[in-house]
Amino acid sequence: MLKYKIITYGCQMNVHQSEKIAGILNNLKFENTFSTENADIIVFNTCCIRDNAEQRAYGNIGALKPLKKQKRNLTVVVCGCMTQQDGAAEKLRAKFPFVNIILGTHNIDKIGDAITQYLQKKRPITLIEDTSRLCEGTPELRSSGTNAWIDIMYGCNNFCTYCIVPYVRGREISRPKNVIISDIKKALEDGFKEITLLGQNVNSYKDSTDNSDFASLLRDIDKISGKFRVRFMTSHPKDYNSEITDIIKNSDKICNNIHLPVQSGSNSVLKAMNRRYTKEKYLQIIDEIRAKIPDCGITSDIMIGFPGETDQDFYDTVDLVKKADFTNAFTFVYSVRQGTPAAKMIQVDPIIKQKRITELVKIQNEISAKQSLKAVGNVYEVLCEDFSEKGENLFCGRTDNGKLVTFEGTRDDIGKFLKIKIDSAHASALFGTKTEEHTDEKR
Repeated sequence: MLKYKIITYGCQMNVHQSEKIAGILNNLKFENTFSTENADIIVFNTCCIRDNAEQRAYGNIGALKPLKKQKRNLTVVVCGCMTQQDGAAEKLRAKFPFVNIILGTHNIDKIGDAITQYLQKKRPITLIEDTSRLCEGTPELRSSGTNAWIDIMYGCNNFCTYCIVPYVRGREISRPKNVIISDIKKALEDGFKEITLLGQNVNSYKDSTDNSDFASLLRDIDKISGKFRVRFMTSHPKDYNSEITDIIKNSDKICNNIHLPVQSGSNSVLKAMNRRYTKEKYLQIIDEIRAKIPDCGITSDIMIGFPGETDQDFYDTVDLVKKADFTNAFTFVYSVRQGTPAAKMIQVDPIIKQKRITELVKIQNEISAKQSLKAVGNVYEVLCEDFSEKGENLFCGRTDNGKLVTFEGTRDDIGKFLKIKIDSAHASALFGTKTEEHTDEKR
């Protein structure tokens, strides 16, 4: 039996994409292995959204050359959005001639046919299509514990000036609502307790069959019977509306946890980014969410060092972070993505970018720590997800509003909703004690 290994780079959407790749290969009776040396097929599911993910992929592909010389029958596949860039396939072929199959992000559902064809004919295969399309019926081998990722749409229409997604993943295309609902019900029947809806901008979801929007989709998901949680990512502030907040507020399934990337607190930078909202509009959204859902966990993405960012622009961002009072924020330094408008703009000195990111991380860590302290003494419902790396007999899970909690438990707790009393907090991490089981259902 041939063995395969999948190496994944990038975001949750790529993680779910790798689950689909694994499902296809398992249907071909291939066996998954975690050992590179024992693998007969190695698949690199790449990402080019951030430069570090792309550079790691190139480095790891290059490091495979000695093994390929040793194992002449090793099949090497490179797929994902890195290959979708202009000239990327040619660059891969020139730099790594031992790569056997190159697939674009729109062709991953064809990976089984490509591998079968290559094993028969031993001829290199390159398949890169430019058009976004729906790929329904792809088998999945889920590997994310209690959580099931569900795609609701692909691609993006926003064309933020720093982002390469619309160029490599294509324009927005939404999946039919009835198919999404069916996928969710299947995941619940399989024992998953949490559903995470995925899309580059879930707020712009639009079902082509009946023109229903994201709020309508959430409303229909909320009607599904059973005990489970729903999260979604990622939201774009320009399309976020009050109806979504109202549905979350009135639902016992959709989590009080919203990831709303702001990217910058400077109106001039937001305009240069083509984000199509202002600092004031963003804070208005946050205020409305908190007024309706006081315990809502709000997280964000913040980019430092966008081309042309001044000291005042940076301190406008600091001001927004302090006012927004995020539960947590993913902060990162802008990196050039060739093929985007921002790549041609005047860049900020790397030393200045590093100084700013260090300051912002310190500020956000202090905010997160204060929020964590507020949770001490309270009892939360936590879905136990997995073992914790913090110590023996320790397990972890998240509250409804997204806070990670570590507690002492047993293997049988995984997949259960538990009542956890928070005893202490350290930075953004919470530590608690199990008080009772909310339900005896588990995966």
